[in-house]
Amino acid sequence: MAESALPTSTEHEEKLERLLTIAAEIFAEKGYHNASIRDLSRRAGTSLSGLYYYFASKEELLFMIQDRSLRKVLTALRNKLEGVDSAEEKLRILVHNHVGFFSENMAAMRVITHEYDSLEGEYRTRMTQLRHEYSDVCQEILREVRRFTSAGDVAPLNVATSALFGMMNWIYAWYTPGSNVPVERLAEHLYRLFTGGFIGRPGRSSSGRIAG
Repeated sequence: MAESALPTSTEHEEKLERLLTIAAEIFAEKGYHNASIRDLSRRAGTSLSGLYYYFASKEELLFMIQDRSLRKVLTALRNKLEGVDSAEEKLRILVHNHVGFFSENMAAMRVITHEYDSLEGEYRTRMTQLRHEYSDVCQEILREVRRFTSAGDVAPLNVATSALFGMMNWIYAWYTPGSNVPVERLAEHLYRLFTGGFIGRPGRSSSGRIAG
């Protein structure tokens, strides 16, 4: 299809997703301020004018990477939590959902972690609201966990939430997908490490046995 032709909605979405993936890789490699739209044009094989059909500015591109990634994670989490009663199982689902998504989107995780402060104005406000929305879901789950366990002296919820996200987000710095530790096992290890500290005992599998 010629680049000047108007794509269908499906084609537009597929092309946009591809551009966001490539842009995330470039921002992760070079840093947002050192990267340019021309870098994206070269790597994507798309003209500069063609790129601006999908976004209006470099900052909007940065916002879209962060916004779309977090919305996908949050939507998937809410779907998986439907019908789940166990507080600890909700926490396990949150960890597995987060680690599972970002293990396949390491560049986006790095951009979200390092380039949030590069957003300004309305983009910064909207992203802050979305981050708070996700954090609130996590805090509510941790509140339930604390309520229904025999935990004694535990960290405040805001501290525990920040610690959990820090543990999950920084896997991009050391974890290699496809390594000898599968993603599911990695997520379970992180869940057990966190619950071992937060509620004072190893996390248990849904069967009630120590997860291994």
